[in-house]
Amino acid sequence: MPKRSSKSQDANQIAARLVQNTIDKTEQAPPEKNPAAVALGRLGGLKGGKARAESLSATRRKAIAKKAAKARWKN
Repeated sequence: MPKRSSKSQDANQIAARLVQNTIDKTEQAPPEKNPAAVALGRLGGLKGGKARAESLSATRRKAIAKKAAKARWKN
């Protein structure tokens, strides 16, 4: 069998490589957002909660509130 080269690195080399990879990833510019999509998303977000509250029945709203309170006080 042919001998394979050793790929072992010490902890300092591994840490240096991880730091360099992290730095390289943070230097990349974030992708540009589509202004039309941003406006459309904002429009839906502005009316979302109010429209949902109007469409729910009182008993359903009460059930959602009870479930949320139970989750908050679970711990």
